[in-house]
Amino acid sequence: MRLRVEFTTEPFDLDEAPAHALVAREVVEAADLDAVDVGPFGNTVEGRADAVLGAVDALLRKTLEAGATRISLQVNVLGEGE
Repeated sequence: MRLRVEFTTEPFDLDEAPAHALVAREVVEAADLDAVDVGPFGNTVEGRADAVLGAVDALLRKTLEAGATRISLQVNVLGEGE
């Protein structure tokens, strides 16, 4: 099974990336994922279910430790060819 996860961490700071946003980027870029798209208003990752779920676990734990007060996730199961 393949998954796509879209996520954001808060609070936002448009002037300077907060620590939790930098940690989120580090976590997903270090994971064994097929695709990572990190942006100022949202982030998307794709890959095998085990890799994505492991990255989400690390993402939640580490961004909360780094000061995130809210994390929004959307998880989609990808069909063949997506």
